[in-house]
Amino acid sequence: MKKFKLMTLSMCMLAICSCATKQGTGALIGAGGGALLGGIIGKIAGNTAVGAAIGTAVGTGTGAIIGKHMDKVAAETAAKVQNAKVEEVTDANGLKAVKVTFDSGILFATNKATLNSTSKGELAKFSTVLKDNNQCYVDIYGHTDSTGNDGINIPLSNNRAISVANYLKSCGVNAAQLQNINGKGSSEPVADNSTSAGRQQNRRVEVYLYASKAMVEAANNGTLK
Repeated sequence: MKKFKLMTLSMCMLAICSCATKQGTGALIGAGGGALLGGIIGKIAGNTAVGAAIGTAVGTGTGAIIGKHMDKVAAETAAKVQNAKVEEVTDANGLKAVKVTFDSGILFATNKATLNSTSKGELAKFSTVLKDNNQCYVDIYGHTDSTGNDGINIPLSNNRAISVANYLKSCGVNAAQLQNINGKGSSEPVADNSTSAGRQQNRRVEVYLYASKAMVEAANNGTLK
């Protein structure tokens, strides 16, 4: 009787796992598309709201192709940009995307939105990734810790996102590639604001690279490399 119960439980767990791996399009299907290199953290770091509806059907094969392509984008980013965290996430269309997080301390002086010389070097390297992958759309979001109020934090985070976007454009990134650029203040913490270490993590700029409609169409046509 005990053996029968154990076997039944095992079968249920297998069924649950099987159902979980079938959800999504590019995110889970494409997750095994390539080896993760350098500073890439995990295969799927979580869902995100980046990426507008593309108005094009995305099949399983297309999702897998985009997943493999985004593996390459993540690997290239991790190899070229040393002072950033690179993760693979899922966009609003269920496709694999790349999230690049810069600690704002690397980019800016305290309470400032002017890029320092070190950060310009890092962003110049990052701009080559964006230019090499110009079918990726890009969102840039600034974040602060909870110190101060929204009257200070939202404009500061917004100005920091704009500074990053403007510098990338000055490096030759096509403005049309940059989709959403804004500040979220302290509304989306990733760590505990009651500690110094947590506040430092919350002061950041996040850049998302995700599939444009043109990329999806290229994947559908078999021309996306």
